[in-house]
Amino acid sequence: MLVRAALEAARAARCGPVELHVTRRHAFFRTLGVPVRLQRGADLGARLYRSLARRRRAMVIGADAPALGPADIARAARSLQAGAHIVLAPAEDGGYALIGARRITPGLFTGVEWGGAQVLAQTLRNAKRVGLRCKLLRTVWDVDRPEDLERLKARRFSLARRRRAPR
Repeated sequence: MLVRAALEAARAARCGPVELHVTRRHAFFRTLGVPVRLQRGADLGARLYRSLARRRRAMVIGADAPALGPADIARAARSLQAGAHIVLAPAEDGGYALIGARRITPGLFTGVEWGGAQVLAQTLRNAKRVGLRCKLLRTVWDVDRPEDLERLKARRFSLARRRRAPR
């Protein structure tokens, strides 16, 4: 459900081609109607760098961020077009749910403690150190911990009720 929702948001934003980058192949991914690329790299930073360096302007969104919508993705694309080198959608837990780049360097991800509460701060520090201009979007939540599943269930119930509501 989360992967499908992320792909739907990316498609609805209409900002360019959509690809799915995965850590391992699974038959499910072939059912989604998008090119599937295998991520390579020793850590998340190396994998992000490789994904972002594939194109002149690119974005990576987390499949675990159901609050990130097409408007957020479109806003990120406009920020890149307006001159930001890097665009980030901060996550409530100190990471980020989206990173977009029109200029990228491996130094952006050096020394980042992936999975920790300082991921955004460390990435911003690195961006400043290597001379990249950053734009921050609104803060969103993502699904990382068991308590986040309750929030996801409540959101799904709320959306389902809205879809069924009489017009």
